[in-house]
Amino acid sequence: MARSSLFRFLLVIVCALALAAPVFAANLQISPVLINLRASQGAGGISLQNLGERPIHGQVRVYAWEQRGGEDVLTPTDELVASPPIMEIAAKTSQTIRLVRRGGAAPGPERAYRLLIDEIPRGDEATSGVAIRLQYSVPVFVAPSDEASAPNLAWTVVRRGGAWMLELKNSGGLHAQIGAATLVDGAGKEYELSKGLLGYALAGRERVLRLPLAPDAKLSGPLTVRANVNARPLTATAGVVP
Repeated sequence: MARSSLFRFLLVIVCALALAAPVFAANLQISPVLINLRASQGAGGISLQNLGERPIHGQVRVYAWEQRGGEDVLTPTDELVASPPIMEIAAKTSQTIRLVRRGGAAPGPERAYRLLIDEIPRGDEATSGVAIRLQYSVPVFVAPSDEASAPNLAWTVVRRGGAWMLELKNSGGLHAQIGAATLVDGAGKEYELSKGLLGYALAGRERVLRLPLAPDAKLSGPLTVRANVNARPLTATAGVVP
């Protein structure tokens, strides 16, 4: 499976992980669900709590997170190391996974990573045929050495291949997390794009997101986008290419 396809598959499972509250899935609680490391911060951590009656086994992997050609791309990296990489959490206990940075401060825009946490069935779970292997994805951002500029987004709605897409260009030095988004056309008609997380535009990158609009939707400009960007309300004008 291509890394971009792998990433889209992961987001289908765990896109809710990008919001602020701890995540509950099956018997595993993960907190925090978004990690920001300062330029001078050499390590961080994430807590995994087993709320169930049986042990949880799994592995933790770290990927560098890029956006190329409008798509998310994950690449294995050793710039950020998870310790321990293998987990065994007894029932009703918790474990802390440390994230240790290698190398100096990030030059230019912030660096972005994805922490992938896999639950791995063991013993009778693996042979019974009823166990479900769960996978979680947690975003990790490392601030650059210098004061980075805030996200600066350009919004364009385009029709491509019979579907409506949102092109997000972020010329700022920090990522933009887009949530609770609504599109308003020139006639005042509102289109709900997302109640929760819509997606991310990484620093200095472009992300293309498919919009939940009917292919025959008639959008008349000018378009207005109302969204939460990094948990703050924002209203912006969007261009449209029919």
